[in-house]
Amino acid sequence: MKVVLLHDWLTGFRGGERVLEAFCEMFPDAPLYTLIHRPGSTSRIIEDRKITASFLNHIPGIHKHYRKFLPLFPKAAESLKIVEDADLVLSSSHCVIKGVQKPAGAKHISYIHSPMRYLYDQYESYFGKGAPFYQRMGAKVFKNYLVNWDLASNKNIDYAIGNSEFVRQRIKKYYAIDCSVIHPFVDLKDFTPMPSQKEDFYLMVSAFAPNKRVDLAIQAFNKMGKTLKIIGSGQQETRLREMANKNIHFLGNLSRQEVIHDFIHAKAFIFPGVEDFGITPLESLAAGTPVIAYKIGGVLETLDDSVAQFFTQPDVQSLITAVETFEGREFNREDLLARAQKFSKEKFKENIQNAIAKVVE
Repeated sequence: MKVVLLHDWLTGFRGGERVLEAFCEMFPDAPLYTLIHRPGSTSRIIEDRKITASFLNHIPGIHKHYRKFLPLFPKAAESLKIVEDADLVLSSSHCVIKGVQKPAGAKHISYIHSPMRYLYDQYESYFGKGAPFYQRMGAKVFKNYLVNWDLASNKNIDYAIGNSEFVRQRIKKYYAIDCSVIHPFVDLKDFTPMPSQKEDFYLMVSAFAPNKRVDLAIQAFNKMGKTLKIIGSGQQETRLREMANKNIHFLGNLSRQEVIHDFIHAKAFIFPGVEDFGITPLESLAAGTPVIAYKIGGVLETLDDSVAQFFTQPDVQSLITAVETFEGREFNREDLLARAQKFSKEKFKENIQNAIAKVVE
């Protein structure tokens, strides 16, 4: 079977890129089409193939400032022409890449990480009063165009897969598509062997985007004075650093080995945002570290009270109370590991292969 892969952009290596990497392992000869590609920013398995990027890739500074070019994304997706023969187009999409035109005779399966949050239910978080003036005005001007294009691009999909029941409900609400669900995975082999000794710090691993609520964690830990290590980067970094006290340490983008080291030694993993699924909480469990999470969204499909301390309100006091409650609890390491093992890469690949067989055959 001749397969072509699609992914929105290749500028870093996070949850969406891990899913793409699994697709690349399944189809090692498949070419890959994307809007933007910064060579070396992802894994060897992804980079080791023919990669075609759109005209956006030629804009100076695009790899750092690509979010500012959102109004051009639909045209960039339309400009990508798949030149290879293809039986199957498999897209990993959270933005516009699902709108790349499939070749004649091919089927298109789209693994949808999320409908664009910044156009639908989280528009105010991204483009509300806290956003720069030019972003608010640009979003206001282009929102209808982007939404209409996004909805029309779904005609290019033969079979949609949501990455969680939470996302399936959002796809049904905004796209009027009743899709199937295949959960992402945690790469369990990365997390063995593991020591049981914990150190006196809490951990976040996150992009610095509005929906991640890194600001909420900083405000809570400012008040508590407890040590919080934050791994990641993003558009809110300057603001977040300015609001943090000395007990909060920004570690930047670390190697995979360094991230795993901190997962293993942290007291707990802090997860205060609303996520469509959330791979990092599962990675925390695989490292033998419990999670303190906001009780909403995709985490309700992956975590329960035996492996996590939940908080129910997206405010500082609710998170502080959760941390204080957590410190009075004990967690069984075997429960944490068993929960993570339900979301293996092998199971993910098997489910994707079954979906492909259903559509292609």
